[in-house]
Amino acid sequence: MTKNNISENPSVNLIGAGTIIEGDITTNGDIRIDGSLKGSINVKGKLVVGVSGSIEGEIICQNADISGTIKGKIGVSELLSLKVSAKLSGDIITNKIAIEPGAAFSGSCSMGGVIKDIKGGTAEKNKLAEKTA
Repeated sequence: MTKNNISENPSVNLIGAGTIIEGDITTNGDIRIDGSLKGSINVKGKLVVGVSGSIEGEIICQNADISGTIKGKIGVSELLSLKVSAKLSGDIITNKIAIEPGAAFSGSCSMGGVIKDIKGGTAEKNKLAEKTA
């Protein structure tokens, strides 16, 4: 089945500088954004936003490296990394966060045991409770 092939070989996507997308993006693989996105994005893998990249909308992903501009809520199930040129305005929900000196962040941040499974369940919260017990 093609659905199995997609999950076994996740794709790597690129939205180049100068490209503007209005709408929602969903991918099972990784994605790098150097252009502009107005809409939500759901990434099963890693999201990379380059220095020239910008996203205006809700983000859900497994890992994220942000060097560009984000306006909106971001949910990261593992590690969110804000690089020196990052500008994030919005709320963060993540398991772990790394912020380089010079990065700008405005909003609230919830991390660690308060994170919900990004698929909508509470499996992640239960796993964390089991590890600490």
